[in-house]
Amino acid sequence: MFVVFIQTRIQPLCWKKRNIFLFFVILGGVSIFQRIFSQTTYAHWNQTELVLNNGIVRRTIQLPKGTNSIGTTSYRPIQGEYNYFENTNAEFSFELNQKRYTGADLWTLSEIRPVSDTKQGSGVIIKLLSADKLVEVGLQYLLYPNLPIIRKNITVKNLSNNTLTLESIDVEKLSVTPYYATTYSWICHDYGRRRSLGPYNGDMQDALVTIHNSDWQQGIVIGNEASGIIKHTSAFWQDRTICSGLTHSDARYPFRKYLRSGESFVSPQVFTAVYNQQKDPDEILNTVVPDFVRKHLGIRLSELVQKPTFVYNTWEPFNKAINEKLITELAKIAAEAGMKEFIIDDGWSDNYGDWTIDKVKFPNGLKPLFDYIKSLGMKPGLWVSVGSASTESKVYKQHLEWFVLDKNQQPYNLHWEDSTMVTACFSTGWKDYIKDVLMKMALDYGLEYMKLDFTVVTSPYKFGNQNAGCFAQNHPSHRDREESFFVNYEAVWNLFDELHKAKPSLFIDCTFETMGGLQLIDYAMLKHAEGNWLSNFAGPPNENVDLRVRNMAWWRSPAMPATALVIGNPAMQDKGWETHIQSLAGALPIMLGDPRKLSKEDFKKYRKYADWLQKMENTYHFMSFRQDLKGYGEPKEGYWDGFQRINTETQEGGIVGVFRHGSQESERRIFINYLASEKNYEISDAISGKKFGIYSGKKLAESGLNIKLFQKYEGVLLEIKQVLYK
Repeated sequence: MFVVFIQTRIQPLCWKKRNIFLFFVILGGVSIFQRIFSQTTYAHWNQTELVLNNGIVRRTIQLPKGTNSIGTTSYRPIQGEYNYFENTNAEFSFELNQKRYTGADLWTLSEIRPVSDTKQGSGVIIKLLSADKLVEVGLQYLLYPNLPIIRKNITVKNLSNNTLTLESIDVEKLSVTPYYATTYSWICHDYGRRRSLGPYNGDMQDALVTIHNSDWQQGIVIGNEASGIIKHTSAFWQDRTICSGLTHSDARYPFRKYLRSGESFVSPQVFTAVYNQQKDPDEILNTVVPDFVRKHLGIRLSELVQKPTFVYNTWEPFNKAINEKLITELAKIAAEAGMKEFIIDDGWSDNYGDWTIDKVKFPNGLKPLFDYIKSLGMKPGLWVSVGSASTESKVYKQHLEWFVLDKNQQPYNLHWEDSTMVTACFSTGWKDYIKDVLMKMALDYGLEYMKLDFTVVTSPYKFGNQNAGCFAQNHPSHRDREESFFVNYEAVWNLFDELHKAKPSLFIDCTFETMGGLQLIDYAMLKHAEGNWLSNFAGPPNENVDLRVRNMAWWRSPAMPATALVIGNPAMQDKGWETHIQSLAGALPIMLGDPRKLSKEDFKKYRKYADWLQKMENTYHFMSFRQDLKGYGEPKEGYWDGFQRINTETQEGGIVGVFRHGSQESERRIFINYLASEKNYEISDAISGKKFGIYSGKKLAESGLNIKLFQKYEGVLLEIKQVLYK
């Protein structure tokens, strides 16, 4: 007999910061294996069971013993009752060459080890071998401090000798209990804001879905970090399950990946949060979700030391009719009005694609203009169509192989019906080409803000799912149109990451057109770009513009960070410009228009607002926060609405916006939440400085204060400032 000390692969968890060693006692060729308990901060397991537990949420997963299935047997908050999930779950699902694999199949556990990320996530990765020995699956689970969040992804590795087609990935696949869960649950979709009954099959707008049972006062939040049109979340659609991951093979825009022998695919992550004892699902959107997104998701906005507080853009009313003289005049006045970023929109280049400067309009080029904008105390920005080229451009004529092809293998314009423009395919040399163009702008010219626009995968303006993607059969990174969706999104994100690596302070505005859907924004984009131009609201300069701005901001926040919501096109010279600013203070304040038309009185007031917004950001960092104003719902004609942007980490204060939009009532009570109950706060008007009084945090939440607005269409911004009681 002899004894060997060996450190097994199925163990590397710490117990009092020491490695646990297993004894293999070998006698007469027979080995005796004894598994010893192991644990990480948020996970522990034995031979048959994995338990994820951070003190807020607990999830128990049955591990394969020998050759067996894997699946969640319990998933619930630590405290209180929870009735949603069955004790048998498929756990995941995907198709390889049209053969479906799920956790309910037979698997062999090959490895389990601790894993962490750079955002305080801690958990495990489980590696499984399929019964047919053709695929290895990795399941990663991460938990975070003080949040009921479990974040998960799946890795699929092709162990066969052939190329296999990977499709229809459900990263999460959980079965709910019969009848009551499916019959009495609201499906809160479209960023958690629109409610319907199941069954529900989600689309590109479902980066976040909440399923809430008001009788049980329980629910689950599902966040999907997949990109644009290839995200998929469904509830009770084909069976009694909740699924989230990538679009299925029968979807409008199906996900597909060809895996070569030995190749692995790592899916986007999905995060879930279970909750109970909540009457209103929006409470989770105002607390758990934004805390996780801000601290742990890894969004670009959280990396910015200085966030923009007041942006000017030239698009309206000038469109492409811009030149050096006009930009110089506008920049001087915009700076005097207190703008912090100045964005030159379309109209500066000779053509799309070559991105050479129009020397008739800008005889001295752009760098002197950027330097001038900087000398005025503003950051210069520029619009570029990141994936488009004119058919007259040199790059198109020299590199036909870089452009998307239609079903007939001809270059075409994905964006809209315009035969003079074509769309580039990021699976080709175009990605490195446009990277060089943008790097020069950022590094040599000193550009600080990029508005990157137009379609790269699919268009908001073309209808029918055949007017999307690249059908090329000879592009290096995709075999067909379906594979091009995922590949081209990933190439765009990689481009953004490389730009940020070269210039970390760069603000990238990835527009909804680049995202591929009307007013589309999601978590995938937020991890690679800071903002998203969501709209081009135009029309008569009246209160309807303000309603649309506030409605858009309410609809997508607080599931999405408010400062990422770039909402155009309110104009500086509009009669109701003051309400424009008040409304935009709930998102990213951005104004267009012609500041030369402002009266002296309006100009002074503009500067007051700009200085106040900057002061509020310097004092409270309010641009990292936004919450619903309790009791005030979706902005509508004939109602009051509002928002609050309280720093919930310091609880030192923030801002509140309140609006009367055609209501018959001239007075309403507001209630301000998420302040420190025992602390005192002074409430004052943003511009007049009028003091409303000093109130405790508890009183503001429970008793509130009255606000009077005498005009039927009017708004007010308030500062909430923590003070010592006098």
